[in-house]
Parts: sequence; structure tokens; C-alpha cells
Amino acid sequence: MNIVILGAGNVGKAIAEMLCQHEHVVTLIDKDPEVVRRVNEELDVRALLGSASQSSILFQAGILNADVCLAVTGNDETNIVAASMAKAMGARRAIARIYAPVFRDLSTFDYQGHFNIDRMLSLEHLCALELARSIRTPGSLVVEQLTRGDLQVQELIIGQESKITRNKIRDLGLPSNVRVGTIQRDHRMWIASADDQFEIGDKVTIFFRPEELKVVRTLFKSTVEKPRRVVIAGGGETGFHLAKILERERFKVMVVEPDADRCQILAAQLELATVINSAATDLVTFEELRVGNADVFVATTGDDEDNMVMCVRANDLGTKMTVATIKRPDYSRVVDRLGIDTAISDFDVMAKQILSYMTEGVVISKTKLPGGLINVIEIEVAAESPATESTIAELGLPERCLVVAAAKQDQVRVPGAQDRFAANDTVILLLEDDVVDAALALFSPT
Repeated sequence: MNIVILGAGNVGKAIAEMLCQHEHVVTLIDKDPEVVRRVNEELDVRALLGSASQSSILFQAGILNADVCLAVTGNDETNIVAASMAKAMGARRAIARIYAPVFRDLSTFDYQGHFNIDRMLSLEHLCALELARSIRTPGSLVVEQLTRGDLQVQELIIGQESKITRNKIRDLGLPSNVRVGTIQRDHRMWIASADDQFEIGDKVTIFFRPEELKVVRTLFKSTVEKPRRVVIAGGGETGFHLAKILERERFKVMVVEPDADRCQILAAQLELATVINSAATDLVTFEELRVGNADVFVATTGDDEDNMVMCVRANDLGTKMTVATIKRPDYSRVVDRLGIDTAISDFDVMAKQILSYMTEGVVISKTKLPGGLINVIEIEVAAESPATESTIAELGLPERCLVVAAAKQDQVRVPGAQDRFAANDTVILLLEDDVVDAALALFSPT
């Protein structure tokens, strides 16, 4: 595939090197002559000198025939404008990296939709989602970023005999905005059908609109769990996003941040989490905050060594689970030896997300669930495709294919059997490997 990367800093260069290893053709643009010279010497890519937001440079980079354009400079506004220009000039997919949370806040303005950008990625938010995935339930699924928070996903365990174990899924009376995605039983996972019936011990993945959270908890969890206590050391963007995600669920969250001004910002934006102005780097502070009594301790400062040391200290005090973010991939080998339960690498998170966009045709992104047998595929419905000509019930989707969600501009819904798709709708499917081609043909132009 032809990939154009705007910005050859640490992120852009790392992405370029990774994509070269996967045999993609990569062109890099950067405004620093020395950076361009080094990239041309060190990597098997074409590096051009110029501004990412100038049409002449984009044209020179071959943006008209680019499969994917990645705008990853150090400036949010430049990334948004450059990605928008790349899309308008002919790039099949345009992705912008952003840092400031305001650009993802749909309550004020939809930057992604307005500038016609396929995806706006926050590396910090992606890391927070990965951290939340490891804290919720190891192996659980988190795909909220596909629908920008309008669709939530939870993995629940059927704990006791109830209405949901005595009836088939079709007879449970689930709200229209709730969809059962997968069922895992005895180490086997499959896509749920209307005729399936739950058993005690099943792991069930549920997709639902946020307003249905209470209904989901009531139906699938008849007993109220004690809130799990989570201490987050570091109130930067990753720590903030993680606290924001967890406070919506059954977690009692404490964020420890040494900068007083940052604490004020966190306190204003977090509704339920407790914010403590302190440095979580010494034993006395750990004891005062009762870190040893926490269910989970997460270190998200910008210093890898501090994060690992804090997790080791939390382990020594008795914390049930420790999680650290690391920037250096080689440190992942050290984590196991230190007894840290989970380490999330910024680079690994970024690599997995970028590779999911290396797709063709109507596919926007493609990832796999734990176990590797079931795909999560994000599709853009093509004009004059079979999907636009009939209802979902009449479309003839393969048996092991489930429509999880559909989005039209900024409206996300869980579609029913009588719904219809329109050209340019975004659809999220769960499907097994052997039915991927048959399903994609229904969304592709005839």
C-alpha cells in the first residue's frame, strides 16, 4: 500500500519503520532538513522537506494515489488541516493524531466530521482504553473508539441461575440498543445468535448505547458487586482518560498528581474520581494513600523507571494488581521479572491501531478479538451495493456475521432487522474468518 506520513518525529519515524517491515511503500514529510536527511539515510522510505499543510508538498508526495495518510506532527491544528487536505486531494483514508481532548469532545464541535477526516487518534486515549481493558477483565473487548463513545462494550460473566439462563436470547426482551456479541464457554468463543441460551459461567460480550447501562447491569448481573478501588499515579492525559473511563463503571478511582494546577483541571473534569495533589514516588505517600489496600495500582507518569518502581512498591504493600505504562519496548522484558502484572507500551498500542487501518476496499479497520478467531471489521457502505438495496433481514448476511452498530455522520445506532443502510454509512461487524469475503461483498459496489 502507498502510505504518506506527515511528520517525522519519534512517532512518525517509528510508524514509518514499522510499515516498511510490513512491505508498504512509505513517503515521509517533515520541515526539518536534518530530520529529513537522517530518515533518508536510515530508513527505506522517501523523505521530503516541506510543510505538511502545503498542497504542493502533498501533491509531490503522491497524495492523489495514497491509500492512507497519517498526520502525526507535533501540532494538533496542523494535523487536522493536513489530514483534511489530504482527504480532499484524493487520499483514500486520512487519519490525524491529536493530543488536546477538546478535539474529541463532540459536545462542543465535531472536528472529525467537519473536516472529513476518517479518524482522529489520541495515543493517550488509546493507551487508556488498553489499560481499562486489562483492568476490567483480562481479555475483555474494548472498541468504544470505533464509535467515539456512543457505543459501549462490556464483558460480563453469568454468575447464577436467572431469567437469562432460562430463555433464549430472542426471548429476553432486550432493548433495541443492546446487542449480545459473543459467548465464551469452556475456552470456546462464538458469535451469539438469537437461538443461543446462556449457561452459568459463560463470558458474554454486550454492545449497548450508554443510556442502557443500567438495564444491562440489572439483566446480566443480579447481584451488586463491591466497587473495585483503583489508584492512578500520574494525572497526565493517559491517566485522565483512564479515570474518565473507569469512573463511569463500578470503580472507585483516585488520581494522584504532583502538579497543583493540573489537579484543579482534573477535579473540574472528573465527576466521581478523587484527585490528590501529591507525588506518588515515596513509601510514606503510598502508606498514607493506602495503596496496599487498592485492588489495582496504575502508574501512568511519563517516566518508565518511576512507573516500574512504583508498581514494585505497590506489590510489596499488597496491591492485588499492578499496571504500568512504558515507552521503551525493550522494557517489556523487565516487567515480568519485577512481578508487575501488566505493562502497556505506547508503541505497541500505536502499532496495533495503525496496522488495523492498512486495509483495502470498503474496509476502514480490521482487528481480532482475543483468541484470533473472530474479527471486528469497520466498513464504509459503498453506493450501489447490495447493502443499500434491502433491509438487514433480507440482506442475506452469513450466519456467523453480526451487525453490531451503524453510524451515519454523528448518529450511532444498534440497527434492527428492518433497518436499511445508506451509502457512506459506517457499519461495525463481528464475523468469523471464513465468512469475511461473503460479508464484504454485500457492502461493496456491484
